[in-house]
Amino acid sequence: MTTTPRRRVRRLAAGASAATLSITLLAACGSSGGSASDGANSGPVSLTFWGWAKGTQDVVNAFNASHKDVQVAFQQIPSGVAGGYAKISDATKAGNAPDLFNVEYAALPDFVSQGAVQDITKLVPADLKAKYLPQIMQLNTLAGSVWGLPLDAAPQALFYRTDLFAQAGITAPPKTWDEYRADAQKLKAAEPNSRIGTFFPDDPSTFEALAWQNGAQWFASSADTWKVDIASSATKQVTDYWQQLVSDDLVRVQPSFSQQWTASLQKGETAAYLGAAWGGGVLQSTLNSTPGAAGKWAVAPIPSWDGQPASGQLGGTTFAVSKNSKKAKAALEFAAWATTTPEGIQARIASGSSSLFPADPELVPSAKAAFKTDFYGGQDIYSVFVDAAKSMKQGWQWGPAISVTNSTMKDAFGKVANGGTLQSGVDAAQQGTVSELKNRGLKVGQ
Repeated sequence: MTTTPRRRVRRLAAGASAATLSITLLAACGSSGGSASDGANSGPVSLTFWGWAKGTQDVVNAFNASHKDVQVAFQQIPSGVAGGYAKISDATKAGNAPDLFNVEYAALPDFVSQGAVQDITKLVPADLKAKYLPQIMQLNTLAGSVWGLPLDAAPQALFYRTDLFAQAGITAPPKTWDEYRADAQKLKAAEPNSRIGTFFPDDPSTFEALAWQNGAQWFASSADTWKVDIASSATKQVTDYWQQLVSDDLVRVQPSFSQQWTASLQKGETAAYLGAAWGGGVLQSTLNSTPGAAGKWAVAPIPSWDGQPASGQLGGTTFAVSKNSKKAKAALEFAAWATTTPEGIQARIASGSSSLFPADPELVPSAKAAFKTDFYGGQDIYSVFVDAAKSMKQGWQWGPAISVTNSTMKDAFGKVANGGTLQSGVDAAQQGTVSELKNRGLKVGQ
């Protein structure tokens, strides 16, 4: 997601054959633009496009107003985890999927493994591919083939209440995780009902981003074999750290973007939020109507283990061409316009409070100019995101069974508030993911 709270990716294709599920085989024999014909030139090419991110209709309107040869019909669907992915999957099976649809980076390998999207490698020239951040383009590339055009990057950031930090004697946002814990203790001591942040038991993606930041690499593939290393030492360091914060009652345990979480922010009972670049818009829209909230929030780099800049990615969305589309070239014309032109980004951000951070770094000035920063006291929050994007760890890869990974982890994390452990969630995700890959007929190596 870009600007819409999102993120538990549901299982998409349990019964597909091993051949269909092998990304290597798909790269070898899948569509590479052979079905990219845009039909006769008797009139404008009409595209169907499904998505849910805020501002998408405004982007489509701006594109249609400035293009005569291609026209886009947009249908808003629920966010991926709220039913959007199931709708796309069902439409694909029925043969009536849209030409183009949005999908989050984490879910893309599942759609590739279904054979639901086209290999667009031959339709993406090198100069277009080079426009995007390499860490983001990597998430759209599987088995050497390109499967999507990225909309945004979602580097991590720390959003915090400057007044609450000051009242607790915290003079600067924490740079290390040790400082974050110390500041959590200061906040609780200054006001017993105050907490520095929240652990979201229903949303493994925040935990995944923290593991990513620490250099974990949960999935790796070579030839036709997958390696799964969710329960790695890098992950365990994150697990142990957050388990201690939860056990010591230094962070809240609440569902992500829930009424409880929102109320704790509104009452000043939660003083900070570990989010991503898109979180700037979400936090602003969540609290805009709260008296006195504007001007009290600021943004800082997310703490790291050694104090050096380091970030994972939390969310993010790409444009994928459905396997049945005969209009791939036109679909990519729109997708490229939406992701690499100032007009496309400005239309999306100007529509509301979106703080989308473009996957194309050249568009950051356009995004920055379109986002109003009154809520953050006029702070140049995009400068924080720029530095965070530069510090994003490379090498992370999503696997084709991330829906199972997330669901098993979520089930175990849901017990944390009642004495369950985070490590049990990590272990369950490791075992469940390996079992699922084997059930799909995929090879799993050590």
